Amino acid sequence: MKVSIVTVCFNSEKTIEDTLKSVASQTYANIEYIVVDGLSTDSTNEIVKKYSGTVSVHVIEKDNGLYDAMNKGIQLASGDIVGILNSDDIFYDDSIIQKVVDNIQGIDCVYADIGFYKEHDLDKKVRHYSSNGFSFRKLSRGIMPAHPSLYVRRESYAQTGLYSMDYEIASDFDMIIRLFSLPNFKSVYIPFEFVKMRLGGVSTGGLKANIQLNKEILHSCRMNNIRSGWFRLLSKYPKKLLGYIFK
Repeated sequence: MKVSIVTVCFNSEKTIEDTLKSVASQTYANIEYIVVDGLSTDSTNEIVKKYSGTVSVHVIEKDNGLYDAMNKGIQLASGDIVGILNSDDIFYDDSIIQKVVDNIQGIDCVYADIGFYKEHDLDKKVRHYSSNGFSFRKLSRGIMPAHPSLYVRRESYAQTGLYSMDYEIASDFDMIIRLFSLPNFKSVYIPFEFVKMRLGGVSTGGLKANIQLNKEILHSCRMNNIRSGWFRLLSKYPKKLLGYIFK
């Protein structure tokens, strides 16, 4: 079973080598690694080229943002399973893709937990995000499986279509709604931390980003016929706070 991993990047010279090493160290052998760069002006692509033995496809061209670049990667993927690894994140350990393959037999999708870490110290954990207990009805509260832990069969993406360009932050939420709305879509939660995420990304960028995120979530819910509202979305924050305590 081939697993395609997509990393999109732009001026990621400070972090992308950690990401590349993380993929290179995976014990599972049948990996197609696709790196999509949006015309970086720093040394990002020189670093990527050093890992030609790990990177299967390296695209360097202008894109229309994060989700457009993800779409390019998914369209290039030839694996049975597709996952996204951000250019400032790393796998928790070298067994992650093996865990994906072991658990996705006979189903459409697996997902797990992630951790948020200090930007300059991936040994210092700040918050844990558990995907445990996710159900479709929780989408109305803005609760979803951790997107960086999501591994999906490629044919499911063929049914949903690509990431919507209508959203700046919440297109991953919108994609999860569409995936989990597919007829007979089967998924499994793996009780393990898959990814170490650096704090400071677009969707963790403070109050302004959170307001925009929630506005986009509300729009996606309306477009997908899910009843939601600001009160429901605010009800997810106590669970988020627990992630700072139980980490």
